[in-house]
Amino acid sequence: MTGVPASAAGGSGAKPVRGGKLGTAAVNQASLWNIANILTMVRLLLVPGFVLLLFHNGGYDPAWRSFAWAAFAIAMITDLFDGHLARTYNLVTDFGKIADPIADKAIMGAALVSLSVLGDLPWWITGVIIARELGITLMRFWVIRHAVIPASRGGKLKTLAQGTAVGMYVLALTGPLATLRFWMMMVAVVLTVVTGLDYVRQAVVLRRKGLAAERAAAAERAAEATEEALQAAAGTTVGTTVGGTAEGTVGAGSTAGAVAGATDVRGGVTDVRGGVTDVRGTAEARDAAEAER
Repeated sequence: MTGVPASAAGGSGAKPVRGGKLGTAAVNQASLWNIANILTMVRLLLVPGFVLLLFHNGGYDPAWRSFAWAAFAIAMITDLFDGHLARTYNLVTDFGKIADPIADKAIMGAALVSLSVLGDLPWWITGVIIARELGITLMRFWVIRHAVIPASRGGKLKTLAQGTAVGMYVLALTGPLATLRFWMMMVAVVLTVVTGLDYVRQAVVLRRKGLAAERAAAAERAAEATEEALQAAAGTTVGTTVGGTAEGTVGAGSTAGAVAGATDVRGGVTDVRGGVTDVRGTAEARDAAEAER
């Protein structure tokens, strides 16, 4: 359930697309106060009203029990309509996701407990149905991280059987109709147990598949991370090797230049020394010539 047309919510006034369904813009701007959510709230408000009508005048007045049956019937019908409207017009909201199942279980639980308190319905039937409903709800939250358990055809038949049987128990029936409502309730109990076991099976399978998918995804991410780390390490090693080779080449060139420079200097010193020796030799020869004269 995500809202009503924007025109009804004070939005941009987007109109439903052809066929009565809302466009994306209208859905995004829809209000929380849509028809599906309103029906859900009406069903919640009917719960205390139903209980008051059922227990009025001692709880055994046929007229008041007929009024209670009318309230119960309206609550069950609104359950069908709000779901249909939510799916047809994209009126799915977080409030609806939480309130709708609460309203369903509240009206059914109130009816079962009230009938057991009045002595019309055995407590074990009430216990089985309520335990099943609460258990399946908790189980849905248990697997919701992995998948959503879809409503099965058996689950819908179970809801129909429960609603019919409880409605017949709310009315002050006698004779063959009283016998018929008992067998209808037995059918509802059998469907409640069988569909509950089927939901448990689905939940276990879905959770196993979800955990297996999570493990596979985690292994894939780890493999990708390892591959990236290896590639990064290989790139660093190659860069270091190339850099070291270049530095070695430069160092070798510098050393060779230094050696050559030193050799040139030594050669220059030798030449200077040789020049000095030549000068000295020339001076000594000149002095000897002058002495001979």
